[in-house]
Amino acid sequence: MTEFNLRVAVKEDCLRLMELIKELALFERAPDEVTVTLKEFEEAGFGAKPVWKAFVIEIDGLVVAFALYYVRYSTWKGNRLYLEDLIVTEEHRGKGLGKLLFDRLFQEVRELGFSGMVWQVLDWNEPAINFYKKYGADLDAGWINASLSKQQVANL
Repeated sequence: MTEFNLRVAVKEDCLRLMELIKELALFERAPDEVTVTLKEFEEAGFGAKPVWKAFVIEIDGLVVAFALYYVRYSTWKGNRLYLEDLIVTEEHRGKGLGKLLFDRLFQEVRELGFSGMVWQVLDWNEPAINFYKKYGADLDAGWINASLSKQQVANL
């Protein structure tokens, strides 16, 4: 495999991360759903009250993969790492980068003393589902996602 650098994301990565997020949204058939601005994204990760952290993998100085997470508190389980996105650019898939990021997340869970890690996967994303099954992940079909947009909340 080509030489790579796995590291913690810095503010200067945000523009590239947004590009990859838009690439993911296109893959997930929801390109118009990315409404966060670069400024909002930067503030959420590197402002006065950061809410997310990410690990990135760069090859030849270009970020080609990342895993972004935040802390989720479960009244049943305690602190858990919530994996929001794990993205590997199409040309770099199948090279073990996803595994490297996943392993780094497991290390983070252990270092922070969390009770586990949770995430979501689309039911039609077979490559991702198969990847997660390799780890013995529990895939729970019993929950339905619910959300309200900023506009919906404003209208209430």
